[in-house]
Amino acid sequence: MGPRPTTFRRAARVRRRRVRLGLVGIFALCLSVTACLPSAAREVTPPAGGAASDVAPTPTPTPAPSGPTPKPSFVPPTPTPVPTFLVYTVASGDNLNSIAHKFGTTARSIAFWNRATYPSLDPEATGYKPGLVKVGWTLMVIPNAVFDEQDLPEPSDLVGPQPTPIPSDDENAGSTDAPAGAIDPNAP
Repeated sequence: MGPRPTTFRRAARVRRRRVRLGLVGIFALCLSVTACLPSAAREVTPPAGGAASDVAPTPTPTPAPSGPTPKPSFVPPTPTPVPTFLVYTVASGDNLNSIAHKFGTTARSIAFWNRATYPSLDPEATGYKPGLVKVGWTLMVIPNAVFDEQDLPEPSDLVGPQPTPIPSDDENAGSTDAPAGAIDPNAP
């Protein structure tokens, strides 16, 4: 007598399972080997008859940064320093040209920078006397800088605002001999 049909079917099922498991195992092995290869070995080469330009290159993914993105910080720019005036005290035998030569500037620049303090040095005034420099005068000088005569500010820009007297509520304010705006040390 031959094998029974149920035993035959059972044996066929077992063989199919083994074949499936073997195919799945081979497939997993191929995937793991492919994953271990360098990326250049995994690239697809164009067919021999086709041109290389027909195949689009595969883009390489770039890793995204992990963590929160930093917020830009605003740092104010460093201000450009303005020229610093030096104070020069006029000595015996000095004139504007000799002083200008010492500091690498011009006599007219020194006259302009000091015209508010010494009106005789104002190049635009009718009483301009560049040779009149007295011993002991303190002159403002910017070393190695020459003033631009084309860009002259108004003389009123050089002199600061004049103080405005503050009116007082005192009835006796006008009868005092003290100058306006004087502070009385005995006042409460």
